[in-house]
Amino acid sequence: MIFLKTPDEIAKMRVAGRITGETIDRVLASVRPGITTLDLDVIAEEYIRSQGATPSFKGYRGFPASICASLNDEVVHGIPSRDRVLKSGDLLSLDFGAIWEGYHGDSAVTVFVQGAPSSEAEKLVRVTEESLEAGISQIKEGGRLSDIGHAVQQVVEGAGFTVVREYVGHGIGRSLHEDPQIPNYGPPGRGPEIRPGLVVAVEPMVNMAGWETMVMPDEWTVVTADGSLSAHFEHTIAVTEDGAEILTARA
Repeated sequence: MIFLKTPDEIAKMRVAGRITGETIDRVLASVRPGITTLDLDVIAEEYIRSQGATPSFKGYRGFPASICASLNDEVVHGIPSRDRVLKSGDLLSLDFGAIWEGYHGDSAVTVFVQGAPSSEAEKLVRVTEESLEAGISQIKEGGRLSDIGHAVQQVVEGAGFTVVREYVGHGIGRSLHEDPQIPNYGPPGRGPEIRPGLVVAVEPMVNMAGWETMVMPDEWTVVTADGSLSAHFEHTIAVTEDGAEILTARA
């Protein structure tokens, strides 16, 4: 069931989204060789709580941390650890969530630690972000939900990369994951109509080679099946009477 949000609910989600975006900025400012992913998790949690919010991920289905930190061939859901020390050339995907007055914001970014290891890796990250922008451009009243994933897929595959299929975007509100699911692939013009009150998290996950993934023994970390690099971007977007609004937009 898709829960359309009222203007008051979207206002609360706007605050959650702002806090999420500000948390990203603070964590990215600390990304450098020698810091651990656990250090980044601490920075994120401290800021989220300082704003009167709570981390969306901590304790969610048993997840032990406040952010997801995924390195190189890790697609999503990497667990921060004091043993994961960043080094120059690492590709780092970071996923964040914050709850404000019962409502969630959710956003992800991928960056390099002190520069990209190759031009192809740099292209992967750029194309993934461009695919997110293409998907968001399709969020307009009267469109169909599958228009979003179709736009993502066209950008990704047009650049020679692949879209992860086992994990998708999602509705968001009082729950971190709500209906509808937002696959990052498929034909346009299908699924429910996009209407004001819809709030979704669009999150392309893009692999350099094959799209297949597998889950590591920790039962959380998702990696590419072939060991290739993967990138991940995400925003929370609300459909209002004035059009689509990116609630997790950063300055």
